[in-house]
Amino acid sequence: MPGRPRDPDLEQRLLSTAWSMLTEHGYDALALAQVAAGAKAHRSDVYRRWPSKARLVTDVLAEFLPPVADADTGSLYSDLRAFVGDLAAAWSPAWNDGLLGLLADLRHDTDADATFRRMSALRSQPLVNAIARAVRRGEIAEVPDLPLVGNLLEGPLMHRRTFGHRPMTPDDLDVLAQSVHRFLTTTGVRT
Repeated sequence: MPGRPRDPDLEQRLLSTAWSMLTEHGYDALALAQVAAGAKAHRSDVYRRWPSKARLVTDVLAEFLPPVADADTGSLYSDLRAFVGDLAAAWSPAWNDGLLGLLADLRHDTDADATFRRMSALRSQPLVNAIARAVRRGEIAEVPDLPLVGNLLEGPLMHRRTFGHRPMTPDDLDVLAQSVHRFLTTTGVRT
């Protein structure tokens, strides 16, 4: 005999509550029982859907992180600047300081790690598209090592947020985009 079908309204209420708690109190303070109470649901409603905090938070991030726009500005530099600006918006809020806990928990939860990696790949697609456009326009001759380019753009954002506990300024983002642009257009990166 099949069980009751999932209630999409309840699931959305749980995700919304978890997002609110995550952004207000951070990852370390988030507890599945508190999410249930905040959503006026039973603890079993949360645990049935997400057996770990890492799984819940990866689904929450996939649902609520602001999207990274696929801006086709007509130039590689402007596309890079738009991409890094959207990443910065996601890394700027103070609640990101606690995401080291999530990253540590992902090492022990393969399902949550897989969900997180899928979300990261989707969020990186605008960069992949920008690089492909730059190759078609002749701004760069070869497709570079895309994970490296992504690391060059997002790494400083993560480092500033994680260790400096502050976001990058618009001037910092300009320098970051200019540096990666210069790297892509002058070094002959090989795949």
